[in-house]
Amino acid sequence: MKIAVDAMGGDHAPGAVVAGAVLAAPQVDGEIILVGRQPVIEAELAKLSQRPSNLQIHHAEDVVEMGESPLLALRQKAGSSVTVSVDLVRDGVADAALSAGNSGAMMAAATMRLRTLPGVQRPAIAVTLPTSIGKRIVLDAGANVECKPEHLVEFGLMGSIFCEHVLGVVNPRVGLLSIGTERSKGNDLTQAAFPLMEQAPLNFVGNIEGEQIVDGAVDVTVCDGFVGNVVLKVCEGVGSGFMYDLKNAIKGSVWGKIGAFFLARALREMAAKYDYAEYGGALLLGVNGVCIISHGKSDARAIAKAIMVSATAVKNDVQTHMAQSFEQYATKQTIAASQ
Repeated sequence: MKIAVDAMGGDHAPGAVVAGAVLAAPQVDGEIILVGRQPVIEAELAKLSQRPSNLQIHHAEDVVEMGESPLLALRQKAGSSVTVSVDLVRDGVADAALSAGNSGAMMAAATMRLRTLPGVQRPAIAVTLPTSIGKRIVLDAGANVECKPEHLVEFGLMGSIFCEHVLGVVNPRVGLLSIGTERSKGNDLTQAAFPLMEQAPLNFVGNIEGEQIVDGAVDVTVCDGFVGNVVLKVCEGVGSGFMYDLKNAIKGSVWGKIGAFFLARALREMAAKYDYAEYGGALLLGVNGVCIISHGKSDARAIAKAIMVSATAVKNDVQTHMAQSFEQYATKQTIAASQ
């Protein structure tokens, strides 16, 4: 197993990325390839107390900055660290690519260099969120702001496969995010998608409302990328705001500090549950290779977690399962159309 990591991507790159790779290296049964400017990566490694033997460097001169146009950067910077990371997967040198840099550039590179799996019209970003029953996913979280009903069906299929083979959920329940649980509720998109999802090879439980994303009602929440990205940012904001207010409440009184002393373990567990770093990165599903998009603010711990998510996806052969699922779905559609 080989995982290519864009060492130059992210708000805290290359330091946090290199440190995260070093942190993850002992847990990876294979190699981690740090892609980027070799002298810069070497300098970061020299600052650390260790250099794992399964950590390699692949030089890439160019860097795509966070504010650059993804398509323009892809054309003008073919030798960028994010593009080269994806190319290593395309060329069979690596089994997965990961970047915490310009997410648009990562999506563009993955879609254009790897192409989509047969039967997949639109790749989707699958984001892991904390729920009352553990980690569950929402997709699409931003790759497609304009969708057709059949795209939502694809998201349901991809999310179900991810949930089963990465999170270990048997027969994942798939819900369609809407403004009411009745099948008649929602906009034109969700109303048109509902019957298609009923007919698809999914454990489809119908429409769900926003609060059901986190209360354990479903394992996979399906929505278009516009709604999904809003959901993601709201969850991040609420989680950060809650932890901020909790810390202030504890510091604000003696009784708060006393209570926090006795609840220290529970508070640490709760803080970890709502910490984005615990969830590593989001898989870009539907492309012909394992690609992970990490949060731009990722620290070393978040990068290490993202590398482990990549390793799990490769180990459990998510790509093969997804290709087989879409092949079977296409066959069923062909048979249905001929009847």
